[in-house]
Amino acid sequence: MDVPSFVQMEQNLEDSMVMLSVDDANISQQKEMWGTTWAYLNNHIMGVSEGHTAILRLVGVGYRATVEQRANKAEYPGQKFLCLKLGFTHPVEEGIPKGVTVTTPAPTRILLEGAEREVLMSFAGRVRKWRPPEPYKGKGVFVNDQTIKLKQKKIK
Repeated sequence: MDVPSFVQMEQNLEDSMVMLSVDDANISQQKEMWGTTWAYLNNHIMGVSEGHTAILRLVGVGYRATVEQRANKAEYPGQKFLCLKLGFTHPVEEGIPKGVTVTTPAPTRILLEGAEREVLMSFAGRVRKWRPPEPYKGKGVFVNDQTIKLKQKKIK
């Protein structure tokens, strides 16, 4: 994790605590980066100790997901791919990044697990981008407990 030069990090091994401080708390950029650094550090600690999870729901007729291995497309040895059937004429394949574990407990549910929240949620966003939830029929890829308010059809 890269820490800006004006943010000091002190750790107390006896109490298992980390203290963050900045050179000048009145400068807005330093104050902003203080909070951002704290959030990143907190996410790293939570990721290492408990891990992060995200659940994707596929809502729509015929929407399915499987995890497969494709040797000819792999970016690194042993890479797996998430194969999605989302109503296109072809299955969509997304490469699973390192550090992310993907399981499909049901054909319409995808469970993502990993230590780095940023990598995990960016992968969830890439999957969601193929079929974002649409407001008229309520179909699409939903991340975690996401809901949408359905709109009425236009009447002539």
